[in-house]
Amino acid sequence: MRVGVLTGGGDCPGLNAVIRSVVRKGVQEYGFDFVGLRDGWLGALQNVVVPLDIPSVRGILPRGGTILGSSRTNPFKHENGVRRIQDTLAAHHIDALVVIGGEDTLGAAAELSRQGIRLVGVPKTIDNDVPGTDYTFGFNTAVGIATEAIDRLHTTAESHMRTLVVEVMGRHSGWIALHAGVAGGANVILVPERPFDIDQVCAWVQSRFKFNYAPIVVAAEGAVPKEGRMVLKDRSLDEYGHVRLSGIGEWLAQEISQRTGTDARTTVLGHIQRGGTPSAFDRWLATRFGLHAVDAVKEGDFGRMVALHGTRIVRVPIPDAETKTRVVDASLYDEFEVFFG
Repeated sequence: MRVGVLTGGGDCPGLNAVIRSVVRKGVQEYGFDFVGLRDGWLGALQNVVVPLDIPSVRGILPRGGTILGSSRTNPFKHENGVRRIQDTLAAHHIDALVVIGGEDTLGAAAELSRQGIRLVGVPKTIDNDVPGTDYTFGFNTAVGIATEAIDRLHTTAESHMRTLVVEVMGRHSGWIALHAGVAGGANVILVPERPFDIDQVCAWVQSRFKFNYAPIVVAAEGAVPKEGRMVLKDRSLDEYGHVRLSGIGEWLAQEISQRTGTDARTTVLGHIQRGGTPSAFDRWLATRFGLHAVDAVKEGDFGRMVALHGTRIVRVPIPDAETKTRVVDASLYDEFEVFFG
């Protein structure tokens, strides 16, 4: 059997660990041949395929990013997209695909599966918002990076007695903001699931100053003020209809300064959260996902996604475009409000 592997969407620590384990087990245990499709669905559309074997995956376990490249290409936004992918698979005698991606990449995979393409999904995203799995690899690394940044910002904030607003990734879910904010001892944590009251935020900030401490505000990029709108970098859309976020941190700093009469600055972590070496947990989880994904291919269990439930790797249906994003539960957020202010 010849198996194609692709990585789609935003890059993520741990992608290479999945590729490595899929190839190692597939070749050594099952005698599969492998090829990689460059830049996600774009390579499948444009017939850009590269060899993938054990020598090509040696040494990639600790590397961030993806050796196969990635893109936010939506095959259903391209003319004859399904047929072009089928032609690429046929031209290279590819019997099945391992598709590693987040909500959008997997949503396209679910529809392609319904149209007859044999594939298995592997969930990835630093946002941890793919439904059906307790955790996605990449999330743990991103939280670690954000937590370290918050730890460092505490000392500079207190040296100047100013508010520092830390903007982290999280379009529709606040998992990074909540985990890193709690771990880093933030005084305010703002998530997309809970529209915030700017007056309450300023009250928490002023309360912190009364104790001669400098506040740290952690905000997910998708956080929205009550009776307000999402702050956008611009209104351009990607192929999945997503706008570019970023800007809530700067808006918050300006509002806090104006309303409290104190200095406030912004740090936007951005793609720093995506890059670099994956954490030990993410290497472990990504490796397990890869091993179980190639098992699913061997067993012909297509149209399914590997997922983490507790400590077990299971198989679940690939979430389609209509499946709701996995978001922070309100009761979990409420647990930590005692630390605000």
